[in-house]
Amino acid sequence: MNDLMNTVAAVNDAVNSFIWVKIGLVLLIGTGVLMTILTGFFQVTHFKHWIHKTIGSVFRPDAHVKNEAGSVSQFQALCTALAATIGTGNIAGVAAAICVGGPGAVFWMWIAAFLGMMTNYSENVLGIYYRRKNHEGEWSGGAMYYLKDGLGNIIGYEKLGKVLAVLFAIFAVIASFGIGNMGQINKITLNLEDAFFQGFSGATVFGSVPLVNLIIGIVLMLVGGFIIIGGLQRIAAVAERVVPFMALLYVLGALVIMFIHISSIGAMFTSIFRFAFGIKAVEGGAVGVAVMTVVQQGCKRGVFSNEAGLGSSVMVHSNSNVKEPVKQGLWGIFEVFADTFIVCTMTAIVVLSSGYIDLSTGLVKEGTSDATLVAQAFGNVFGRPGQWFVALAVLLFAFTTVLGWSHYGSKAVEYLFGITGVKIYRVIFVLMIVSGAVMTSSLAWDISDTFNGFMMVPNLIGVVALSPVVVRITRNYVERKLHGHDIKPDLSYFADIQEEAAEAVAKGFE
Repeated sequence: MNDLMNTVAAVNDAVNSFIWVKIGLVLLIGTGVLMTILTGFFQVTHFKHWIHKTIGSVFRPDAHVKNEAGSVSQFQALCTALAATIGTGNIAGVAAAICVGGPGAVFWMWIAAFLGMMTNYSENVLGIYYRRKNHEGEWSGGAMYYLKDGLGNIIGYEKLGKVLAVLFAIFAVIASFGIGNMGQINKITLNLEDAFFQGFSGATVFGSVPLVNLIIGIVLMLVGGFIIIGGLQRIAAVAERVVPFMALLYVLGALVIMFIHISSIGAMFTSIFRFAFGIKAVEGGAVGVAVMTVVQQGCKRGVFSNEAGLGSSVMVHSNSNVKEPVKQGLWGIFEVFADTFIVCTMTAIVVLSSGYIDLSTGLVKEGTSDATLVAQAFGNVFGRPGQWFVALAVLLFAFTTVLGWSHYGSKAVEYLFGITGVKIYRVIFVLMIVSGAVMTSSLAWDISDTFNGFMMVPNLIGVVALSPVVVRITRNYVERKLHGHDIKPDLSYFADIQEEAAEAVAKGFE
């Protein structure tokens, strides 16, 4: 049995490396560059506009109003998407990137996020443009729909579009159980056990099942079940309240650490730029870090964190009550900005100020573990409560990720099997929470991580193939909204939805 598991692990490692490093990063960066150029560096040239229309509108009522059945508000859509993206990758993922690739990995994390803004923007524009209502009156959108109706309607690509849509949905369902459920729950359990229940770690039931892990799993299953079974409306309501709170609290804690180490800020940022192109070996046997390792770690961990290019968050953005595809695309830009440029950067500052990274050489000090690095950094400043704080942050970050991914999986199942399949899926998804709490092997998470990469390939093929559609819709929006030209809005692929949305826009509803 062990030989079989080792073989599966080896095969998965090879496939994972190929799909993420050989294909994935090239596709991700390439798509980001393409969409950035085609839209005229929209994230820069229209910076004031997208800030005003996103975070600048949070205190305006229209960002929170749900003016139609089966939809969520624009802010709820953002919070639900952030719930799924702001997870353990923002804490442990950043620490791992720095430990393996050095401080320079943060630079490439920023580069990937800068380009990923326009990838995420494009996904959301296509998601809104090709969405439709299901039998329960709820919006359904995502990569599978713009692959089927967009790519699938290009002459010569009819079959390819439909096949890629089905493959994307299958990969999304598998990934939702692993990286979107069991992997996150496992991280929650390990952190809570380490922070609060070390004295009970040896107790077992049913043979070798850790008692503490089982209890944590059951509690999370009951809470998760109450929210997830209630569908998107309940998930969005929870996300709207929890996500801003958890993100602000974490950033405030990181800011305290930053100000305590304010004299080292210059050295921290210098090390990020200095080691962006590799770390030379130093005397005493310490090995250097090649430039490719720095680039791969930064880009890969950045994508793991903000999910731009995976085609995941578009499934909830498509449920927004927005009429303008570009309007939700702007929220997609902000989503990547908040996730990486704010939350991940604060984690990087915490890690670099911890004393476990030599800022003069860029190398990690011997005996440092990336898994506990952030908790140790908070502990150095706040003592034991600092470690408790990180454990609770991981709990909130990871658990809301589970909630967000439950919706992604639901939408993928709906595409494959219809509404009835969704109800069955949600029950199975909730039950699998306990499995995540008691599992000891990371293989399930590693395999789902591979399928997460598999999601990315068909999605990015769709985004690149439909880039002319994104450019056309963007130009239409800019001409109407920014230049004041009186032209017909380009809002939906479907004539009936286009007509209805155009009437709403004419009345002032964006």
